[in-house]
Amino acid sequence: MFEALEIGASGFLVKNTPPPALLAAIRTVHDGGSLLSPSVTRTVIKELVDRKAHSHNPHPLLGTLTDRETEVLGLVGKGLSNDEIAEELFVSPATARTHVSRVMTKLHARDRAQLVVISYRSGLV
Repeated sequence: MFEALEIGASGFLVKNTPPPALLAAIRTVHDGGSLLSPSVTRTVIKELVDRKAHSHNPHPLLGTLTDRETEVLGLVGKGLSNDEIAEELFVSPATARTHVSRVMTKLHARDRAQLVVISYRSGLV
């Protein structure tokens, strides 16, 4: 699963995902989003936390981010939505979306799932 996310997968669902949820997931990915099944999310977070305890491997483009963008990357890594990031930083949801978009562009990330991996690997979470 981790290798799939690292090379560009936009999500991961368990095999017993109900058909309506599967269709919603396909639509989400088609629209440029990403998702993980709740049980998979717990596994990903646990694994990334365990990896974080052992080593950090900062993304080579991490230095291109502003301080605010680095902060946003950390919040994405914690699983916050754009609305939650906006609340945390006292900015509008549109501004939060812009920050996330710029971080994705600068780090050449396809989606939020890749940002989560980058955040953990870089030691921001």
